[in-house]
Amino acid sequence: MESAVYSSGIVVVIAVVAVIVGLVVGLLMGRRTADGAKKHRDIALKLDQVMQDKKAYEAEVVEHFTETAKLLNNLTESYREVHNQLAQGADKLCHGAGPVTLERLENKYDPAEIPAHLAHIEPPLDYAPKHSPDEKGMLNEEFGLERKPKSDTVPGSGSGSAAQPKGKLH
Repeated sequence: MESAVYSSGIVVVIAVVAVIVGLVVGLLMGRRTADGAKKHRDIALKLDQVMQDKKAYEAEVVEHFTETAKLLNNLTESYREVHNQLAQGADKLCHGAGPVTLERLENKYDPAEIPAHLAHIEPPLDYAPKHSPDEKGMLNEEFGLERKPKSDTVPGSGSGSAAQPKGKLH
């Protein structure tokens, strides 16, 4: 068997060709993955932007409702002050016979209020109460009907039973 002996020139040429082929393959693979990485970066940036927009919107909503609550509290206080002013003026001008101020209502008894012992209310019953368990209730189909005892004879027939015509009934 002959052993293959390669000259150093051939080994160098093969090494250079292998490096060039490796570079070409590396460039092609890099370009393919570079598009995916760019898309990934773009999506990550868009996600960050959406998250920032969401946080800004949430902060705006919180600010809006906080300001609305403050304004409603101010409105309530203003209404209370106007009501007290009007009630005090009416009380002064009507010599005590006018409307009542909010301060006077806080600890006073309301004459229109029904006393607790008279306010005992029961809902209407959806059934008729019975005096005994054997009694027929109002919802029974026989309630209020008095049945005459059955007699064996029918007046005017002369026999123990009524004569039935034979044939079909129309």
